[in-house]
Amino acid sequence: MPRRRWGERGSVTAEFAVALPAVVVVFVLFAGALSASGRQVRLEQGAAQGARLAARGEVDARVQDAVSRAVTGATAAIGSDGDLVCVTATAPTGLPLPLGALRATACAVGEGR
Repeated sequence: MPRRRWGERGSVTAEFAVALPAVVVVFVLFAGALSASGRQVRLEQGAAQGARLAARGEVDARVQDAVSRAVTGATAAIGSDGDLVCVTATAPTGLPLPLGALRATACAVGEGR
């Protein structure tokens, strides 16, 4: 049976204590990235719904409501480009990091064109 050296005693505990915070940080960053990407998809869907409503001739308040229902805290800017009615939706990432805001733009052909 091999003998243990007393100088190595507790080294596994020390390595675990160093590695555990790194694993937790990676897991938290992964969960945050997954949350932000899901929020981006919902923002794109809200912008598309808002563009369809704006192209149909709905009032701006209804377009804003559709976007803010998709993502809490989102704002919508409505514009037109020829036959197209475009909605640009902006929302914070929802993460406690200094990242830029999420943005999605969707366009639809205006009614009667």
